[in-house]
Amino acid sequence: MAFDSSLGLKVGLEIHQQLETVKLFCPCPSLLRDDAPHYLVHRQLRAVAGESGAVDVAAQAEHLRGREFIYEAYHDTTCLVELDEEPPHPLNQDALAIALQVAKLVNATIATEIQVMRKTIVNGSVVSGFQRTALVGMDGHIKGPFGTITIPTILLEEDAAKDIAQTQDSVTYRLDRLGIPLIEISTGPDITDPVQCIDVAMYLGMLLRSTEKVKRGLGTIRQDLNVSIAGGQRVEIKGAQDLKMLPTIVEYEAQRQKSLLDLAASVKTVTMGKVTAVTSVFANAASKVIADALSRGGVVLGLRLAQMHGLLGKEVQPCRRVGTELSDYAKFYGGVGGIFHSDELPKYGITAEDVQRLRAALGCAEQDAFVLIADTATKAAKGMEGVMARVHMIAHGVPREVRRANPDGTSTYMRPMPGAARLYPETDVRPVAPSQTMTLPELWTTKVDRIIIHGIGKDLAQALVSDGYADLFFACVKKYQQVKPAFMAETIVSVPKILLRKYNLQVYPTPEEYHAVFAALSRGNVTKDALLDIFRSEGPIDQRILRYKVLGEKELEAKIRELLAAWKDVPPQVLRGKVVDALKTRADAQKVLQLLAKFLRL
Repeated sequence: MAFDSSLGLKVGLEIHQQLETVKLFCPCPSLLRDDAPHYLVHRQLRAVAGESGAVDVAAQAEHLRGREFIYEAYHDTTCLVELDEEPPHPLNQDALAIALQVAKLVNATIATEIQVMRKTIVNGSVVSGFQRTALVGMDGHIKGPFGTITIPTILLEEDAAKDIAQTQDSVTYRLDRLGIPLIEISTGPDITDPVQCIDVAMYLGMLLRSTEKVKRGLGTIRQDLNVSIAGGQRVEIKGAQDLKMLPTIVEYEAQRQKSLLDLAASVKTVTMGKVTAVTSVFANAASKVIADALSRGGVVLGLRLAQMHGLLGKEVQPCRRVGTELSDYAKFYGGVGGIFHSDELPKYGITAEDVQRLRAALGCAEQDAFVLIADTATKAAKGMEGVMARVHMIAHGVPREVRRANPDGTSTYMRPMPGAARLYPETDVRPVAPSQTMTLPELWTTKVDRIIIHGIGKDLAQALVSDGYADLFFACVKKYQQVKPAFMAETIVSVPKILLRKYNLQVYPTPEEYHAVFAALSRGNVTKDALLDIFRSEGPIDQRILRYKVLGEKELEAKIRELLAAWKDVPPQVLRGKVVDALKTRADAQKVLQLLAKFLRL
């Protein structure tokens, strides 16, 4: 079904790509680990005023949650820079060179001076409480079948630590990822159709990979989306890993904003009662959630929402309702497990009689709704503050916020949208005057076109480029003209996959090994059928090739005689195939058939 263009959709992409260098502000390797950490560090972070004297709203919201952060570190691949116990080293020049190339590839203006900035982040993912980031280029653009897309900024920044585990009161991070250089490419809000997101993201990914200096694999490139519709607000959705899901995420966010705007038009104003303790209503609670909270000395708090009966159950995204929006805020601000609301009751062990007593205790009229939270007194109170904050926003439509992409394409509230107060200069790193001249890499698309000229199909050409074998292919085509280019291309791409599938061997031949084998093949020293055995055998490549050297005519005749003696009872029509198959790695099939025919006539 076509997307409703009347919604006035605007989408911008943020592409974050890890670089294949050491870390951005220290010489530690950019190595991700799964083994047990060597030591742990426990910290708490606090929001402070930035250079402007203001405290960033997102930082303040996270600070109020009061969580503890636990960091897993290693003696050999993390250092005091990651732990914020040592000043950052000078900016990684290799990473900067790559970022400058990318800026040129998107037709951006290079900054005359690279000034590293501090960006306040207090969710614990950066130990210092801020992420270091630098503007490299600005005012760029790209063009393609998707149209013209503006690129306002290209940034070079350090990646955050990896979230390993969470409880309601703490988060555990691993420091291996912290400090890995990232390029962030931000597009303008020029995308107006959900499917267009994939085309733009793929093109930007192609540009990044054309440098051949970016990391590959799951988690090394991430997409964030900025989405709005007419009358709505810019909402940032983080963690969109799967390109195929981008259109779904955009469509669901557009649906959510449209639903929230419709809700605001129907509500006009919001009236709430006072937060009321209704614990006594559940003296004999059948609800497991409530019973568990009360068993731990907790409370049940209730809040009346005037004239909102039936609205909390209104769907804003598939399987997510207005009540879910309130619940997200309660979880964020209070660390509670969630909420109950009147549009979903009686249910979850809360009976119709309980509902009647609750409505009376909260002073609810027939058209009023209510919300319940069961937890410790402190968490329930903070959670209810979050609910009230979100309810206040209902009459205003769509709140500006940061959300997390869910696997099904929906999204969950993460935090308020940060403001300019969180950015200020990094005083521990000197500014850098970048070179304005550089050699640009050949684009992947251009390499694919050059490969296709040699009679290679587009899919195979793309595989050669994607796997990093394009330059090897060009060198082999130039040097071994007796071997068909298509055969060399197929061999280069398929050998590692076949060895893994057939023999469960993870073997990745080096360029030198491919050259040695193709040279032997071009001289007629080995057969095509011997290549797989050569690559999967052990020892120096010259010795492996020698093991499978084509047999001389006398040696071949002797082998054929041996086989005929062993298979003297095999019918001739079957014998030919068996002999050819037995000798295919040591002799040309036509030569074998010629000699075999001579022996069979004798």
